[in-house]
Amino acid sequence: MTESAYDLFREGQKRLRTGLTAQATVPLEKAKRLEPAKASIREALGIAYFRLARWRDAEHEFRKIVEELSPTDHYAHYALGRALEHLGKKAEANGHYKLASSMKPSSETYSSRILDLD
Repeated sequence: MTESAYDLFREGQKRLRTGLTAQATVPLEKAKRLEPAKASIREALGIAYFRLARWRDAEHEFRKIVEELSPTDHYAHYALGRALEHLGKKAEANGHYKLASSMKPSSETYSSRILDLD
């Protein structure tokens, strides 16, 4: 039986919700291979990588979302900022925090991450 990208995505989400982060990457990576242009799959995979402190992998997934798949995705900008900050790219991270905050001004989470780099 062949699993669909959707089934793999749902399994990955389930594993993320239950704290099986490393195990979540397996179905999510398979789903990404089947549907590389699905922002939802890349977001879930980026979250898994972030939780595993795989900053460069998380950066790659969130950057793909904001640069190609869904440039107005405020959460992806925020998450990309978080990954970049962990990689020591604070100025670039700050730009994504500002974008996320401007896209969703009601989010205190986003605005609280904006760094004072002056």
